[in-house]
Amino acid sequence: MTDPRRQRALEHLQAGLGHTFARPELLKQALTHRSYAARNNERFEFVGDGILNYTVARMLFDAFPKCSEGELSRLRANLVNQDVLADIARRLAVGDALFLGPGELKSGGFDRPSILADAMEAMFAAISFDAGFNTAEAVVRRLFAERVQGASLNNQAKDPKTRLQEALQAQRFPLPKYRIDKQTGEGSDARFDVSCDLGELGHITYAQAHSRRAAEQDCAAQALAWLESRLAAGKQKKR
Repeated sequence: MTDPRRQRALEHLQAGLGHTFARPELLKQALTHRSYAARNNERFEFVGDGILNYTVARMLFDAFPKCSEGELSRLRANLVNQDVLADIARRLAVGDALFLGPGELKSGGFDRPSILADAMEAMFAAISFDAGFNTAEAVVRRLFAERVQGASLNNQAKDPKTRLQEALQAQRFPLPKYRIDKQTGEGSDARFDVSCDLGELGHITYAQAHSRRAAEQDCAAQALAWLESRLAAGKQKKR
């Protein structure tokens, strides 16, 4: 019998996906790591990877009609990699719903990028098994819509922390300072409150996530958006 905490996590996850499973056992298998049971999500990943790659490829094909095949391939590679899938998984709190063996649970497997990314792919397959390919495609489209819209050949493979650092260096500003302001809980209940201080620019951003890395990336993304807005406003004043 599923414990109340995990049941809440599963319900929250389905709400985030925008799909409630008619066959909950499919969702459970998609979230089951090989360390937990022989009936796990590895075969699901194979199908989910195909669904993800096709759907994102079609989205890019429609969104960038002037891009060549090579450019579209590079854009897709930047969108369907492990880091992106893990980031989406963290936003959906997938880690709270994973079925992991004792060893993986103790070592922080609930927030390991490879495990989170594999679970995302497995869930796309589970949705297709539960409700058909079109439903799975619709879920992928919802989750990747903003990322496809913001895709650029100029920012391939660069995460928010890297882009923020480059933007600050270009303006000869000091590098940002990241701090863990608070850490609570353990395992899948862990929470990190992190801040990003831009020093002499007088701006600090804050974020909370299941891991320090995810929180820092969120802080960096906020700081980058602020910096770009500030720079744009400065250009307008000079005109």
